[in-house]
Amino acid sequence: MPTDHTSQVYADLSITVSEAGPETGRPVLVLHGGGGPATVAGIAQHLSGSGAARTLTPVHPGWDGTPRPDWCTGVDDLALAYLHLLEDRDLRDVLVVGSSLGGWIAAEMAVRDGGRRIGGLVLIDAVGVYVESEPIADYFALDPRAAAELSWHEPDRYFIDPAALPADQLALRQGNMATMRVLAGDPYMHDPKLLRRLGRVRQPALLLWGESDRIVTPAYGAAYAAAFGDGRLEVVPKAGHLPQIEQPEATLALIDSQLRQLS
Repeated sequence: MPTDHTSQVYADLSITVSEAGPETGRPVLVLHGGGGPATVAGIAQHLSGSGAARTLTPVHPGWDGTPRPDWCTGVDDLALAYLHLLEDRDLRDVLVVGSSLGGWIAAEMAVRDGGRRIGGLVLIDAVGVYVESEPIADYFALDPRAAAELSWHEPDRYFIDPAALPADQLALRQGNMATMRVLAGDPYMHDPKLLRRLGRVRQPALLLWGESDRIVTPAYGAAYAAAFGDGRLEVVPKAGHLPQIEQPEATLALIDSQLRQLS
């Protein structure tokens, strides 16, 4: 069973972490995107349940009602905080799995990993870089139906009308979106310097992409993968921006393969 605890990274920044799996398993840091921890819960459950991994799944500060200090205003702040978390736990050869915004955080961690804590990366439909020919869809400008159309292979199956949500769930969603605006609103969903820095990352990086993602397209993912020193792209059929939800079996098999490669 997962256990939740709070890690005090700085005096004014604590991070809530759910941890599961055997102590002897390879450490895997699982980073969620804008949709919150529930979007990566299946990944953490699968990896920890396999016995091969010890998963750490944090809640980003400001998501799901958790506190975020005023100075924490960028993805680089989160990247450094998670590197400090790995250092405080003395974790090495960590596989970092990040979905969407979480993938961006993972990439920013990798270019700053002077302590060599990271052993490999899995970025799932990650944002974070600028590709001139493949602009990132302006998620903040989309109404919920339009966002679903761009995000899912089967939007009718996964669309949730916000008007049908209980007030507390709607408030959490709105709070999460407000935090994402602070962290990733300007420049929009990318770090202008990141793409050229990725060539210095030597750890193997697997980029998984839903073939139907229109928030960030597979062509964007190909450019992202090519920028890494050791990057490759795998496209998941019949999936959009969250292939771990639409096509969990195929997505988890690819993550398992990356985990075995690091063993």
